[in-house]
Amino acid sequence: MFLLLPKFQARSIELCPTCTLTSLQEAIQIANPGDEIIIQAGLYNESNIIVDKKLKIRGVGMPIFDAQLEGEIMTVTADSVHIEGLEFRNAGRSHIKDLAAVRIQRRDYFTISNNRFINSFFGIYIENGKHGLIEGNVLTGKAINEMSAGNAIHCWYAEDLVIRHNICRHHRDGIYLEFVNNSVISDNLSEHNIRYGLHFMFSNDDSYTCNVFSNNGAGVAVMFSKRIQMLENRFEYNWGRAAYGLLLKEIYDAEIQYNIFQHNTIGILLEGSTRLNYKYNVFKRNGWAVQMSGGCLDNVFTQNNFLTNTLDLVVNSRVNNNTFDGNFWSEYTGYDLDKDGQGDVPHRPVKLYSYVLTQSPESIVLLRSFFIDLLNFSEKVSPVFTPENVLDNQPLIQAII
Repeated sequence: MFLLLPKFQARSIELCPTCTLTSLQEAIQIANPGDEIIIQAGLYNESNIIVDKKLKIRGVGMPIFDAQLEGEIMTVTADSVHIEGLEFRNAGRSHIKDLAAVRIQRRDYFTISNNRFINSFFGIYIENGKHGLIEGNVLTGKAINEMSAGNAIHCWYAEDLVIRHNICRHHRDGIYLEFVNNSVISDNLSEHNIRYGLHFMFSNDDSYTCNVFSNNGAGVAVMFSKRIQMLENRFEYNWGRAAYGLLLKEIYDAEIQYNIFQHNTIGILLEGSTRLNYKYNVFKRNGWAVQMSGGCLDNVFTQNNFLTNTLDLVVNSRVNNNTFDGNFWSEYTGYDLDKDGQGDVPHRPVKLYSYVLTQSPESIVLLRSFFIDLLNFSEKVSPVFTPENVLDNQPLIQAII
């Protein structure tokens, strides 16, 4: 004899400022797992909400949850929670705790989509979560300096995340990933953040594609990571004393293709990075297009466009086995007598002036002077200080379209 257990049908619970039910926490307490809580437009001065059941929480007309700078707004402690269409305002601030507007705490299969986050310390904080979607959110902070600001989207110890179509502004970092693997970051706009638009630390097998990193302290930093795909991104207007479009530090086996680096102090800064492939990228009107320090091995630059940068390449080590063949350099002055599309004489992209500038930054005042032109020409004719083996043996005559 079989015992038939009753099936529970998911129901909808409505919440509004003038309804009998006006508190989201109360709605969560009376809900069954799998229910949907529908929140009508209005202002809810509620914080420290705990979502401890599998629920869909959906706003209609963008209802506002204002924590009035007191604690976190929402903490999720259950799997399979969906949060959509809400505005979170004024989450608390602390120099001791990383307070967030929405925190996922050791839970999986979550969705945070089409929400607004205004004046949060941390916007979305993923603490040890897997299989999550963060999509279509707008996160706007009021960061003044690094010490008093958090990150718009902060992910720590996570896997299989999809972070896409978000807008991150005025935080410390737009998107921060630490120990995050097998994840995709795509089609985001990260701008006007104090430190980085995107910050990777100890994260492997991830990709970021079709993002825009503009007007940040620096565009993107990828550190101590392996097998990262960096495709079709734009790094632009990241200006400052130590600003760059992309910092690569101690990373291995990455693909950097179809990106645009324009109007950055430094397009790419490499430190101790190995087996990276750079292809079909555009470096345009940067101060330094590529700056490479020691410990960079087996990097391949090919089919890239270097267009009107102040300095195309700076290499701070004479010993390297990186290759730079088959690129277009707008400063190449060679010729192509056999009309095969490649220059008949190699191009030396490292100028003596770059070496002088590295040793003495004050020499920047001599930029564009006749003396510097003469200095670079003499080194080009008879290389003494610049790395002799850093050259493009097959420079392209026309830019790659």
